[in-house]
Amino acid sequence: MSKFKERLGKLSPKKRLYALETLPGHLAQSVQGERLHQLLTDFDFIEAKLDAVGVQELIEDYDLARVSDVLLSEGQGESLGLIQGAIRKSAHVLDRDKTELVGQLLGRLLDFEMTDIQGLLEQAKQSKNSLWLRPLRANLERANEGALRTLVGHTDGVWAVAIAPDGKTAISASEDNTLKIWDTASGRQLRTLIGHTDPVTAVAIAPDGKRAISASWDNTLKIWDTDSGRELRTLIGHTDSVSAVTIAPDSKTVISASCDNTLKIWDTDSGRELLTLIGHTDSVWGVAIAPDGKRAISASEDNTLKIWDIESGRELTTLIGHTNYVSAVAIAPDGKTAISASDDNTIKIWDIDTGIQLRALTDYTLWVLAVAIAPDGKTAIFASRDNTLKIWDIHGGRKLTTLIGHNDEVKAVAIAPDGKTTISASNDSNLKIWDIDSDRELRTIAGNIREVYAVAIAPDGKTAISASRDRTLKIWDTDSGRELRTLTGHTDMVSAVAIAPDGKRAISGSWDKTLKIWDIDSGRKLRTLTSHTQQVWGVAIAPDSKTAISASGDKTLKVWDIDSGRKLRTLIGHTQEVFAVAISPDGLIAISASGDYNLLASADNTLKIWDINSGRELITLTGHTHSVTAVAIAPDGKQAISASRDNTLKIWDIDSGSEFRTLTGHTQGVYAVAITPDGKLAISASDDKTVKIWDLLSGKEIASFSGDGGFACCAIAADGVTVVAGDRSGRVHFLRLEGVKQLTVDS
Repeated sequence: MSKFKERLGKLSPKKRLYALETLPGHLAQSVQGERLHQLLTDFDFIEAKLDAVGVQELIEDYDLARVSDVLLSEGQGESLGLIQGAIRKSAHVLDRDKTELVGQLLGRLLDFEMTDIQGLLEQAKQSKNSLWLRPLRANLERANEGALRTLVGHTDGVWAVAIAPDGKTAISASEDNTLKIWDTASGRQLRTLIGHTDPVTAVAIAPDGKRAISASWDNTLKIWDTDSGRELRTLIGHTDSVSAVTIAPDSKTVISASCDNTLKIWDTDSGRELLTLIGHTDSVWGVAIAPDGKRAISASEDNTLKIWDIESGRELTTLIGHTNYVSAVAIAPDGKTAISASDDNTIKIWDIDTGIQLRALTDYTLWVLAVAIAPDGKTAIFASRDNTLKIWDIHGGRKLTTLIGHNDEVKAVAIAPDGKTTISASNDSNLKIWDIDSDRELRTIAGNIREVYAVAIAPDGKTAISASRDRTLKIWDTDSGRELRTLTGHTDMVSAVAIAPDGKRAISGSWDKTLKIWDIDSGRKLRTLTSHTQQVWGVAIAPDSKTAISASGDKTLKVWDIDSGRKLRTLIGHTQEVFAVAISPDGLIAISASGDYNLLASADNTLKIWDINSGRELITLTGHTHSVTAVAIAPDGKQAISASRDNTLKIWDIDSGSEFRTLTGHTQGVYAVAITPDGKLAISASDDKTVKIWDLLSGKEIASFSGDGGFACCAIAADGVTVVAGDRSGRVHFLRLEGVKQLTVDS
């Protein structure tokens, strides 16, 4: 126990709260830099302040220590900046679950060798007296890399974002039919704007900051009071989805772009439609107004941009050069140039007065969905379908840096008026705030650079193998987290992997419709198994290491002889894709999980139990309301656990096929499940970015770990405590289940 915790324990609740709120400020004002540094590197203070006051107030304490009057050494200032950065990056997690503080600090700070940081982490580990998941490696985004903060609140993809003129608030628009107003300094959600009946595709804030206008697939625009969040008016006139909206500098005029091939000019005060701009021959995806308010530029699926006179509605010029549809357009602050992005994989810079193409940025090879130009007009940020943002020097035509952190395509980007901060919006349901004015190094992922879909641990627990969307498998040392070898050969994403009980061979399954058998020691490919007509989703190996079963999108399972590579039989019965398969400890039965990859719900949300030797279907398990994505069988062979996109897990009695219990707690689809060797605990991986541990006797969630991306797979080693999980940002996480002995004593 630290001296601070000891002193705090002697105070009354009222005095305790007062001390937590005021002590950092008092130390800063009285220029007690050393004491302030000691306080802010004391885990007991961090935990107590977080619990009593909240994460934002804790973050602000570190700002007090960075003022020059406190006179901290350079090393102390760096340490405090890293701790603050870690807490800020995890703020959205800690707002939801304060018990994850230790895991989040370890996951972001373990790589930093400063004495005070390592002391803090050791103190944090010692503070835990319950079961928890301890990161063995710094597999979360490090404190000094990537985005400053993540804004969480939307329940579906975020398609647009706008920053208020004062830079203090931002508004996001989402596929969940809502808009949200955020405090950009704290990341707090201030209010939700409800009124649209379909996805909200765009939002713009008036230059006076008092009103915002949103566009939606419900064919309407809505004007909102930004202070109260009240809907002021609905603009009706478009006959198809409204895809973009922009507001003129006078705050009185709005231009909308629509999939009805037109643009419309509106009066914001009356809500009256002033003009319809006709000329495009396909959907209009973007529109921007020049700083002088006299001209607008539109971007269309007809592969062109058009320049319009706003007062008359007359088409002035058509910009021709793109060979596929134009997805976005922005006008530079000087009003002389425009930048367009197209599905032809190019970005073009145009002279607005002449309509001449000035330059093409051609080494950008992926579809750009949005573009924003910095206030100084020198740089532009492009939001891309490859989950990244890229910053370019406009005049030099040179890419400066790539911002990595989102787990799905980035749909929108906005730059604050001061040019120092940008906010991105993604299909991963989140927004991220970035510091684009600093020289901080941005994260480069080690190992897989695409989603990790499957992971398996060798029987001796010393190595693990991950399967990735980048078409490779990687072999890892579980103790060091070091990548040992990369296995190449598949021609499409690798979606499944299993290691034989003898630890000598592994089998992978891929979207290239094949399975491959690998020698683990050498990494050599031994043979390729072909017979499936669609992607292979899952694979399991029998206890004798001689038989394997694969699950496929072709609605079948296939039983294979591993030594010869010969197909023994095909199991037919599912009516939709088969995502996973597990084999019982005695090797006699298999359980398969089925659903539909594309639909929101499907007809075959079932599991089936099979006799492996005969291929006969024994029982069908029904109860899930969405695709069943994974299944595991308990070591005693009596129970099975299934994971589903309906956000639940279910425990089943194998003999009777009856549902024993439903495990609830995940907030998005669950994609993997594993059972500890003693059969007492289960671990699940979900798109809600958590790995959860469950007590199977009570059905209760007893521990959780949050990552930076949705988790798609997990496995637990034979030691019952080493956990490996892969996420959609490309990381493989090595975790240890701590407190298992304490859990046994308590139970």
